Amino acid sequence: MDALQGVKVLELGQLIAGPFAGKTLADPNHMKFETPEFYLKTRAEMERLFGDSPRALDATWDIAQRCKLKLESVKDPFPSFHLPPDQTVDSYFEWVARNGFERRKARLELLSQAGQLRHSLEEYEERLTREIRIIQQMKFPGYFLIVWDFIRYAKESGIPVGPGRGSAAGSLVAYAMDITDIDPLPYNLLFERFLNPERVSMPDIDIDFCTRGRGDVIKYVTEKYGRSR
Repeated sequence: MDALQGVKVLELGQLIAGPFAGKTLADPNHMKFETPEFYLKTRAEMERLFGDSPRALDATWDIAQRCKLKLESVKDPFPSFHLPPDQTVDSYFEWVARNGFERRKARLELLSQAGQLRHSLEEYEERLTREIRIIQQMKFPGYFLIVWDFIRYAKESGIPVGPGRGSAAGSLVAYAMDITDIDPLPYNLLFERFLNPERVSMPDIDIDFCTRGRGDVIKYVTEKYGRSR
């Protein structure tokens, strides 16, 4: 409920703020409300406003007391990724990430030989291992494999896919798995802005698909992982 309400508030804020985006307080046309009444009032303040309807004020409290909703956390919110035989989700995720990095490494080696690589290959290896371990620790390998799977499907189907944007561009694992096409090290992009074990939240991978093929990607995901998931 809180998340849904937050989305609604955000949408309302965007709707209101749209024409005022980029304004400063010095601009007379900056966004502002015409009344200072937009705040949660005390019972006494509400009685002064609606003193002729005391039962209405009591009813809000009665309704609040009847609300006993308890949302259970979902233990496994992800669809199941179909693993090859004799593989766990952790081992297969690591295999895909490391094999993908080996393909990326050919370019890095050429840059290194030309003296144009700003970070050593050892630094790349260390960061890749660190990111893999954090992703495994936070139990997100399945999520990465699913994203890797439908991006691979899109590219193999000739559907243009964006190079990646947002905090996901700070992940070397995402780069190794072809989820993004941005090497984060030359730009000093931080993995911790994308995924941080001290702030447990879903990793946010922003992906752009060409409008001509986006429906095909959605259909692929729906048919493979189930509409209910």
